[in-house]
Amino acid sequence: MFESLKKKFSRTSDKLEEELIEEAQEENNLEEESGKKFSFFSFGRKDKKEEEDSKSDVAKIPQEVESIQETDTSDDETSDDKDEKSGFWSFGKKSSDNKEEPQEEESAEEIQEEEEPKKSHFWSRNKDNDSSEENDEDEEPSGMFSFITAKTISEKHLEDILWELEMGLLEGDVAMEVASAVVDSVKDDLVGRKIKRSNDITEYTYNALRNAVAEIIDIPGKSMTEMIEAKKAQGEPLVVMFVGINGTGKTTTIGKLANYYLKKGYTPVIAAADTFRAGAIEQVNYHADKVGVKLIKHQKGSDPAAVAFDAVEHAKAQGKELVLIDTAGRMQTNTNLMDEMKKIKRVAKPDLVVFVGDALTGNDATQQASKFNEAIDLDGVILTKADADSKGGASLSIGYVIKKPILFLGMGQGYDDIKEYDADWMLNQLFSESGEEVNINEA
Repeated sequence: MFESLKKKFSRTSDKLEEELIEEAQEENNLEEESGKKFSFFSFGRKDKKEEEDSKSDVAKIPQEVESIQETDTSDDETSDDKDEKSGFWSFGKKSSDNKEEPQEEESAEEIQEEEEPKKSHFWSRNKDNDSSEENDEDEEPSGMFSFITAKTISEKHLEDILWELEMGLLEGDVAMEVASAVVDSVKDDLVGRKIKRSNDITEYTYNALRNAVAEIIDIPGKSMTEMIEAKKAQGEPLVVMFVGINGTGKTTTIGKLANYYLKKGYTPVIAAADTFRAGAIEQVNYHADKVGVKLIKHQKGSDPAAVAFDAVEHAKAQGKELVLIDTAGRMQTNTNLMDEMKKIKRVAKPDLVVFVGDALTGNDATQQASKFNEAIDLDGVILTKADADSKGGASLSIGYVIKKPILFLGMGQGYDDIKEYDADWMLNQLFSESGEEVNINEA
């Protein structure tokens, strides 16, 4: 998921590192440092690993005496970790194969011959290291530098980099106001930061981007499950009305939600209030039969509001906890159909009006949600096909733009392929290494 956004975030870190190191090189303010260079995503894994280790340490407090002794020994060993610094332009070479006979008497001419080609390929320093000794899973060999005098990140360093980030976000179907909010937050976070080591650049950029995105995607709101429980305590069903345009997976999502809450011990009922589209009643009837829930339906062309009303009355009479109202897909620009949708809302009095959007349509889904929100006042969003979304524009933008929470994500074709939205899980998806899956239970 979201491979495009991940690459843009990682590239922002790389570009800032290039900018600062090249400037320090011109100022003779740079030296190679012993140690390992952390990449953007390996830093994220390392950060999470340290957090888990910290929790583990807290659990071991009863054995603190032995632990302290072991830690002291470990610290002593770490102090011996400093290797002799090599010449600046030798950073692209691994020294492990040449430790036996260090060359001490190279002429100035030979050194000069090595310098020139290295200068023309400054950023290729790690490209020829594939045959070197096996690296740590989370670290890259060498390529770590320190600044003799600490560098301070200024607006000048970030101007081109953040412009490139903003353009990249817009190309990834992120809404304009969201892209601007991310860029402004990153700028505020980074300007004035003092950098001593190249790994600091990765750390600060990673944290700045992660904090910016965390603010964007975490829209407060109650979960549907919490609302069902609250209504159940009042002896009433939770009534949910689904809206959106044709083809976004609205009816299939209703089937998934019916299945989801059946497995949680609730009894849903579905209202076939899409009475206009040919085959719509048969389609929702198919899903209701598949998951095993009651369907309330009238004849094709009948009043959709009457179908929704009957479903609510049935749920109240039978003590069912959840009513899922399927409505006709309509374009947000169709005034007559939007008026019909408002009538259903007046009659059925839903507790939640939920927009169902296709994540793959990116900015279109955000614009559609905005129009529906203006017309009928949405309470939340469900995004379908999120598992196939490489760009991530809709997932990042839609809740922030309409100021309403994402409730669920569709994650596949099966009835079980739906999950309640969790901002922490989403953040980990956006900042995990490309191809690495993050389990929702671990987020």
